[in-house]
Amino acid sequence: MPNDKTASKNSHQLLFSEAIAQPKAMTAQTASQGHTSPPVDQAALDATDRILQEIASVGRCLEAMDLKITDLTLASSSILADIAGFKETANNLDQRLSAVEDHIATTPDQEEELKSLRAKLTELEDRSRRDNVRFFGIPEQKEGFDIKTFLSSLLTNHFGIEFSPPPEFQRVHRIGPSHKASANKPRPIIACFLRHAQARQVI
Repeated sequence: MPNDKTASKNSHQLLFSEAIAQPKAMTAQTASQGHTSPPVDQAALDATDRILQEIASVGRCLEAMDLKITDLTLASSSILADIAGFKETANNLDQRLSAVEDHIATTPDQEEELKSLRAKLTELEDRSRRDNVRFFGIPEQKEGFDIKTFLSSLLTNHFGIEFSPPPEFQRVHRIGPSHKASANKPRPIIACFLRHAQARQVI
């Protein structure tokens, strides 16, 4: 019996002989076998398409998150700036509070000084008013255009007061607005004498 090597050699020789005898058929068969496309897997294509769509959706979500992160960063910067401003305001308030506390600490001394100033002011007002004399019941416009001359003549001629020297005034005027005056209630006249003795003489 022929061995396996001899049978294999004879088989290859047969295929080679068939290829030589029918070259066109062998070429066509080889070309057909080499260029045949594998069958298309539609399910795999659909899955790939869905994966790509999901990736695109994730990309859009990441872009939106990036914008929100940018907005949050800007908002955080604004908040930090506001906090810095609040800190500065708090420091200013603290300084003012300290100044107020220091001022309050010295208040008793200032109160005493204020009482002393008020007493002096009252004394000055009394001194300035002691030379004032008010006259009531003199009709409006009776004084004319020279109220000092009118009052000096009134005191000398009407009241019969003898002055030596003649009376002198720092100022003489009626008290109150003119539109409130009436024939039944004329405005009083106030005179500030230059000499206190003359004011006391009239009184």
